[in-house]
Amino acid sequence: MMKKEEEKAFIVAVELPAKDRRPVEESLAELARLAESAGAIVIGKAVQKQIKPHPATFLGQGKVQEIALLCRELKADLLIFSQELSPAQKKNLEDVTQVRVIDRVQLILDIFAQRARTREGKIQVELAQLNYLLPRLTGLGTELSRLGGGIGTRGPGETKLEVDRRRIYRRVAILKRELKEVQRHRTLLRRARQKIPIPLVALVGYTNTGKSTLLNTLTAAGILVEDKLFATLDPTTRQLILPNNETILLTDTVGFIHRLPPHLVAAFRATLEEVVEADLILHLVDATATNNQAQIAVVEDILSSLGVQDKPTILVYNKIDKLNQEKSLPGIENNLFTYKDVPTAAISALTGQGIKALLELIAYVLAAKRVCITLFVPYHKGNILSLLHQKGQVLKEEYRADGTMVKIDLEEVWARRAVDWLK
Repeated sequence: MMKKEEEKAFIVAVELPAKDRRPVEESLAELARLAESAGAIVIGKAVQKQIKPHPATFLGQGKVQEIALLCRELKADLLIFSQELSPAQKKNLEDVTQVRVIDRVQLILDIFAQRARTREGKIQVELAQLNYLLPRLTGLGTELSRLGGGIGTRGPGETKLEVDRRRIYRRVAILKRELKEVQRHRTLLRRARQKIPIPLVALVGYTNTGKSTLLNTLTAAGILVEDKLFATLDPTTRQLILPNNETILLTDTVGFIHRLPPHLVAAFRATLEEVVEADLILHLVDATATNNQAQIAVVEDILSSLGVQDKPTILVYNKIDKLNQEKSLPGIENNLFTYKDVPTAAISALTGQGIKALLELIAYVLAAKRVCITLFVPYHKGNILSLLHQKGQVLKEEYRADGTMVKIDLEEVWARRAVDWLK
């Protein structure tokens, strides 16, 4: 079977006043990484500083002509913009440059379409793509009826959906029903898992910070690891034993990114509920990234939108094996320090440096929050009473006709689970 030839992409970023906290160079560099993750070769790039986007072509007319000339000289197959384009802007740019044009949102959706492996993932991606496509139907002409091929065209398929808006609405309704069924199944699995006395720890972070590598290192999960943005998409959960012999479940989640398309956040909310249900969050950060503080802010914003900003969190700086004397972290000698009053670890998921200290910190944080509660345990649920004796310190115990009233001091995670089991 012949290997598909990589598409040649020319990338474009526009610097707008007070629109983005990041320097335009960082935005362009990330766009290049996204293009490479989608399977393209970046052969050229351009930046234009503007007060506001041109309504017809986003860029100024002179810049569009310049890019059109460069695309012809470099034989570009694809023109990728870092900002979202309107349908009219996209069409006008294609008319002038004679090159297929996509924007950053469409590029990210394409990467997700390539990486989705599970039924749930595929449904979520297609739903996000259709929600992105719906407002762009007007004025697209025959584009949707042609056979799709290349970056930005994968997923639901242009020929299958056609141009008919009603058929797309019908497909969206079908996908929402299917996703609701998958969500119901995921909820049942989650409830079944909650009946098992094991705390859940969720790995979150900016894309390509090493979450999959860390999961593999800690649990031998054997999931795909590549130096690409969004290399893995579908969540994976594995069991892990901590140094204090406590068993936990460690779950990987989809990576976050600056300006993550809202369609994706909405579609993947069911998957991200793993974070909502977690007892502890491990927020992974790339220690080598020059803009890692901005990346931390992006992840914190998304966690806040999920309502988990106050959940116990450990900040984990990864890839410290790639640091040098010019770029280091405070307290790196013992791999533990504090950032904004958040317990923090410095590790290398690749080499194993700092892993032992991280595991000890996880055990400590899970055990640190203790509460004193009074519970009534029916006699037919004696296994729960036995577990409470094992996990906490019983302060008072009173035997009644139909069960035991127990006052106990124990870790908050176990208290929450005990209350759920006794409902």
